[in-house]
Amino acid sequence: MTSLDNMSPEYPILKLYELISGPADLERPWDEIVSLFLPGARIRMELVEENESVRSLDWSVEEFSREAAKQYCEAGFWEREIGHKTDRFGNIAHIFSTYESRVGNPKNQPVARGINSVQVLYRGGRWQIASIIFHIERPGTPIPDDYLPLE
Repeated sequence: MTSLDNMSPEYPILKLYELISGPADLERPWDEIVSLFLPGARIRMELVEENESVRSLDWSVEEFSREAAKQYCEAGFWEREIGHKTDRFGNIAHIFSTYESRVGNPKNQPVARGINSVQVLYRGGRWQIASIIFHIERPGTPIPDDYLPLE
């Protein structure tokens, strides 16, 4: 795992995990969360339905923040990276960040795992998120071993 070094391309996604995680009564710092993203950034979820059809959900960062705030205040939510792969060329980087999510208590069993496909750009002396596409692991679509931590 990468530490929270604000000069690494992984920094904004690791910081995002840190800022969105916490108990239900914790008000998340939404302005700081939004600042991790470039203006116009998008967050998309690829959802495979039980009948195998695929549905995409798409939000602006502000829309996602409003939706997440509602859910996070109902129960605690914790998300952390369990592995990643980064490809970088100049001021662009692509990170496949494998995550696990917990609800209610950070020691509970994960309720979900998946991969965030994160595109980041280096602008104004820092890395910022241009987009995130995430896909949740499910039966029939396990996370490939290449994206899981070595045990």
